[in-house]
Amino acid sequence: KDFHFASVEKVFAVLMVFTACSMAFAHGANDVANAVGPLAAIVSVIQAGGSGVLEVKTAVPGWVLLLGAIGIVVGLATYGYKVIATIGKEITELTPSRGFAAELATASTVVGASALGLPVSTTHTLVGAVLGIGLARGIGALNLGVVGKIFMSWLITLPVGAVLSVIFFTILSTIFL
Repeated sequence: KDFHFASVEKVFAVLMVFTACSMAFAHGANDVANAVGPLAAIVSVIQAGGSGVLEVKTAVPGWVLLLGAIGIVVGLATYGYKVIATIGKEITELTPSRGFAAELATASTVVGASALGLPVSTTHTLVGAVLGIGLARGIGALNLGVVGKIFMSWLITLPVGAVLSVIFFTILSTIFL
């Protein structure tokens, strides 16, 4: 089957380098902040002498940001490739122009949310963008089995995270209080 827009797709393949860089910036600007926020609050309380009074805005030490960045890199290196493969190959067929649109939409959304101080997930935003790309071609262009698993994992992680938080808090408060 002839692909009539091959020359256009080649242009978008080059442009995707720039949107990939934008995605990396957005990921670091938002997801690292989300990851280190609780640690930064703990460090701030310790620096305030344990008074429990926090400033509305406080400087985050560089080592906390570095720790968050290392955590993101370790996550990407150990399991991130599976997430990337699922988003890039299993939800819907992506071409360079479709990938460009999804990455540009995601980077714009995440950077905008970061500017407003809203904690959003780059991965969730990208999944939404890829779903939008697939829906633009019709519901039949989506792998609904994969989409269902993704949504189910999102639903499951909320209560599991809440229960684990209660358990860890109870254990740690018993030990340290």
